[in-house]
Amino acid sequence: MTMMRCKGYEALVEYDEEADLFHGEVINLRDVITFQGRSVDELKQALSDSIDDYLAFCAERGEEPEKPYSGQFVVRVEPVLHRAVVSAAKRAGISLNKWVARTLERATA
Repeated sequence: MTMMRCKGYEALVEYDEEADLFHGEVINLRDVITFQGRSVDELKQALSDSIDDYLAFCAERGEEPEKPYSGQFVVRVEPVLHRAVVSAAKRAGISLNKWVARTLERATA
């Protein structure tokens, strides 16, 4: 798998050897945007076209297109873990949000 980016959207791409075709899906929103192509240039154009189609579809319906993730999410954890991460943040001298963000950054690097 490889990652592509276009207009703020991120997509994962796979190669299907049997079909001799690349196919991808935008991953940083809940709506589904897919695309495919036989070459890298065709794939890039298909991604761009699919995003444009999605934005046009939303405009036709009078809906706001879903934006790539906002940077906010809710995580539910057991109270014991909640207490432990609050304590860890306090020991580090930073807010809980900043501690969680730094920990997630390290985990995904």
